[in-house]
Amino acid sequence: MKALYALALVAAPALGMAQGTSNTAVGDSPSVNDSKPLTAETLWKLGRVSLEAVSPDGSRAVYGVARYDVAANKGERNLFTVDTKSGIASALTETEGAETDAFFLRGGARVGYLYQGQLWTVGVNGTDRKQHTQFPDGISNLKVQETKDGRLLAVFTVVQKVGTAPTEGHPEYPKADYKAYNDLMYRHWDHWTDNSYEHPAWSLLDLNATTPATAFTDLLDGLAYSSPLPPMGGSDAYAISPDGRYIAYVCKRQTGKEFALSTNSQIFLHDRESASTTELPGQPGYESQPAFSPDGSVLTYLSMPTDGFESDVNQLWAVALRSGPGAGRNAVRLLDEEYIESYKWLNSNTLLFQYATQATQQIARVDFVPRPAGGIPSVKKVTPLTSGDFNYGAFGAGGTTVVAERQDINRANELFVFSMAGGDAKALTHVNDAAYAGIAKSKVEKRWITTTDGKKMLTWVVLPPNFDEKKSYPALLYCQGGPQSAVSQFYSFRWNFQLMAANGYVVVAPNRRGVPGFGKEWNEAISGDWGGQAMKDYLSAIDSVAKEPYVNKEALGAVGASYGGYSVYLLAGIHENRFKALISHCGVFDLRSMYLTTEEMFFANHDIGGPYWAPAPPVSYDLHNPSNYVDRWNAPILVIHGGRDYRVPESQGMMAYQAAQLRNVPSRFVYFPTEGHWVLKPQNAMVWNTEFFGWLDQWLKKP
Repeated sequence: MKALYALALVAAPALGMAQGTSNTAVGDSPSVNDSKPLTAETLWKLGRVSLEAVSPDGSRAVYGVARYDVAANKGERNLFTVDTKSGIASALTETEGAETDAFFLRGGARVGYLYQGQLWTVGVNGTDRKQHTQFPDGISNLKVQETKDGRLLAVFTVVQKVGTAPTEGHPEYPKADYKAYNDLMYRHWDHWTDNSYEHPAWSLLDLNATTPATAFTDLLDGLAYSSPLPPMGGSDAYAISPDGRYIAYVCKRQTGKEFALSTNSQIFLHDRESASTTELPGQPGYESQPAFSPDGSVLTYLSMPTDGFESDVNQLWAVALRSGPGAGRNAVRLLDEEYIESYKWLNSNTLLFQYATQATQQIARVDFVPRPAGGIPSVKKVTPLTSGDFNYGAFGAGGTTVVAERQDINRANELFVFSMAGGDAKALTHVNDAAYAGIAKSKVEKRWITTTDGKKMLTWVVLPPNFDEKKSYPALLYCQGGPQSAVSQFYSFRWNFQLMAANGYVVVAPNRRGVPGFGKEWNEAISGDWGGQAMKDYLSAIDSVAKEPYVNKEALGAVGASYGGYSVYLLAGIHENRFKALISHCGVFDLRSMYLTTEEMFFANHDIGGPYWAPAPPVSYDLHNPSNYVDRWNAPILVIHGGRDYRVPESQGMMAYQAAQLRNVPSRFVYFPTEGHWVLKPQNAMVWNTEFFGWLDQWLKKP
């Protein structure tokens, strides 16, 4: 999980390799027909496509499509199947609400899924729908394994109360409204701690039973720990061995201050036969995504070497299991690739993984040397399966077929299909084709800009639809969050480059120091140096593009969220009159107060350098603290913040806004009391877009 508004991606070859030309057009060509520029209203009408599963033989895929009704201020998600050869799709579910966690069973004849917190199955043709569980409080994060006798071993998340809630200390005052805490992690991201914990549980289900199952076994019964890891963990925290004997799960067995200071999670292996649990060897940082090889002899997982560095390299490790629980297992690193985002076993000698390279996300295949039963794999060959200026996301495989999500700056996710041998990817779904046929595309250029220290920095330049180089356009510097988060070919439903360009702006989006995809050194360069080289990189990018004759140098803006919002606040004091409009969403304004009001302290300790009262305080509190430069603010600034943002608390936005007001800098504060670090509700998002472009138009499109 990333601390400040991040998109976790993966590292790539050194910058000196395959840099290409300094100015290369990519993606869709700009439209010159009767199509219209993208609007926020159209953006929210698009179907949001996400892959769920691929059948064992690769002949079908199941996927979800979420659609939002802005007027009703809610969304709806249904499941569909698609034939991977013909591309013919059909609906699986049409019930009101969201269906998730879908999987194939019975060799692909049926599909299971979660609906309203319970397990259901349906025939692959959409008939014969059955409910199989009736757990009292519902479940989430489902993983399953069919057993030899035809039953289904299901592993899932249940919510359990452990200990006394913070509001139960004074029963003599039943009308009192309060919370009381004695330790840290009293709140996390968007909620206050109430002694509720997510626990892994399992149940063995007879799918032919006439009544839904109600019983399960809680693997952390009575323990004040969570699995998956809060707040963003999912079903990839669980794995089931092919024979159903073992359940692996991720857990950070720490509480309070210890939890807030460390990322040291572990993989635990539960033996259902002996009802015993063993901690597997790992590194000091996060462990995640356990998975069993198809022959059940090896358990793999991702592991980070550094405690406290949540954006550290994700390395793939393996443990042999045949020796039995607790028999001195040793972990072995399998891959030298850095920043692996996700992976899947295909057979016991092959797996696929997703990685980042040069501001894109791609998928590769790993072939292992054939090994004796129970042996640890060793890598024979790594073969990239995808290429191009795209982000390949969630993927699945069956037979020789791979299905993956794909998006780019001009198009939201659709599913694409390709062979495990590689080759061109073919569009499999066409959910938004009709909508995009009427939307004018942006022209996207890939540029390599020289930084102040002589490095080459990949920067996306997104030009308005129907771009005319003889005209003069205002330009926006986009400041990315994270901070260790690549500016890739992502398609955001709020920070949408296509929408910014459609509103008449040239978008300048640099992969500044501190993002993955360009090597370990580039990614780690920002830790302890938030306001140093990264700020110089931003200014190098906007200065370079501002030299173009089609850019209005008197109409430059800077926008960003989270660390990107911090960047805007700092640039406000050091930009030397470059910018005429600024927008900061949930940004860090004052590092001292941030340190004492944020929650995951490991992040602040690693990225800022520790507390400001240390014997040798980190230089960031003086040199890189936006609040220290308020006396130089002169550009109009819009501040946006959510009331339930506990990662970057609302006081950060309030301080920035109040400072601007007291300095008589034109400013506006837009506050969403029920939103957290993100704006998720449809009508709130529409307000966000209206305010965002209204502010830019006011200051950058003056007559």
